[in-house]
Amino acid sequence: MSDDSWTQNPALGGIDPAKLQMLLSMADQAKGKSPAELLPFLMAASSQSKENNMSFNSSETDAIIEVMKMGKSKEEIQKIDRICAIMKQIKK
Repeated sequence: MSDDSWTQNPALGGIDPAKLQMLLSMADQAKGKSPAELLPFLMAASSQSKENNMSFNSSETDAIIEVMKMGKSKEEIQKIDRICAIMKQIKK
């Protein structure tokens, strides 16, 4: 069973519950993937969410990322930041 308590964070209150459910499903699917597997997975998930008209705007994405960082170690936060930077470069 997954821990979906992060979806109840007040910072995410403005995000459509269907989007949060989709994000939770993606998080479950990503568990156990290595960093090398994670980037292609995120790219595919991003494409699939756009096809389903479930894309996140930049403020939603920023809020989700900040909630994901809560309670993480300095090293984990750095990893999240690196992945975000890579994703931004790919989108250009």
